[in-house]
Amino acid sequence: MSLRSALRYHPARRLFWIGGLGVVALIIADQCGWLLVRHTDDMQSYHGRQIRVLRVIDGDTLEIDQPDHVQDHASTRVRLCGINCPEAAGPDREAQPWAQQAVEFTRSQVRGQGITLTLESHTTRDKFGRLLAHIELEDGRSLNENLLDAGLAWIDDRWPHSRLSRYAQVERSARQRAVGLWSSDE
Repeated sequence: MSLRSALRYHPARRLFWIGGLGVVALIIADQCGWLLVRHTDDMQSYHGRQIRVLRVIDGDTLEIDQPDHVQDHASTRVRLCGINCPEAAGPDREAQPWAQQAVEFTRSQVRGQGITLTLESHTTRDKFGRLLAHIELEDGRSLNENLLDAGLAWIDDRWPHSRLSRYAQVERSARQRAVGLWSSDE
């Protein structure tokens, strides 16, 4: 019996196959980053605004002094768009190599100054509800690029963004200079 005839005579099987295909499509969409949370208010609330950093959570994650209207918190968590730093220690994991250096570097870059957030209008939040942003420091330099240049981050293309090729160039330069993650030191 062919699949076509099996589906024609058994409506329950048809629903099973359609549901299964739907689940597979959702899994693929999630893995490709197509199910990211988008909020039009984010552009209005955060894009282009100068904001103070409350604390550095990880090399690529900050908490800013701005209420999170989506998560209903007094502050907002920001994930640096387009890069990934080694993970700091957590309750159930050890810190990855270079994680502490990435945290300290980020702290030194944002300490005592305001930052300006630049958002991508098509992708403003990740699946954890963190705001995705490119961070500009008061001197006009990019925190995202500074981390890449110091070899304390690598490019992350999970979320489509306009600076991917620029970030790839900066990472290539750090690799060629063998700094940070790309050095022989651990």
